[in-house]
Amino acid sequence: MKRFIIPLAVAGLVILVGVGLSIPNPLFWKSLEVTVTAYNSTRRQTDGNPFVAAWGNKLKPGMKGVAVSRDLIPLGLGDQAEVHIEGFDGPYTVLDKMNKRFERRVDIYFGVDVEAAQEFGKRKATIYWR
Repeated sequence: MKRFIIPLAVAGLVILVGVGLSIPNPLFWKSLEVTVTAYNSTRRQTDGNPFVAAWGNKLKPGMKGVAVSRDLIPLGLGDQAEVHIEGFDGPYTVLDKMNKRFERRVDIYFGVDVEAAQEFGKRKATIYWR
């Protein structure tokens, strides 16, 4: 009987840890409450070319990308980091960084749909990353 229970328990533990690593979970992922806003590829909202992000990433409407405030970068949310935003279908990829005046903030990329970005507004949410 022990020959069966121990391997089964180990397999169950491996599955639970695997699930915990793939789905945002405060036990295995870093988390932080931030302000979430939206941005677009418009000259008014960006520097220079509105389809090239601060790290040189090319932005295309429909991408699941975000910009992060610079205070989040040392926490592990740098270029190409994967981030999940509570209440949103993720993951998102960090593609851009925001102006230095913003703190604890994530901007979801809305392509060229300015109306949708304005409708989105500003809200609080918890983000998760590894």
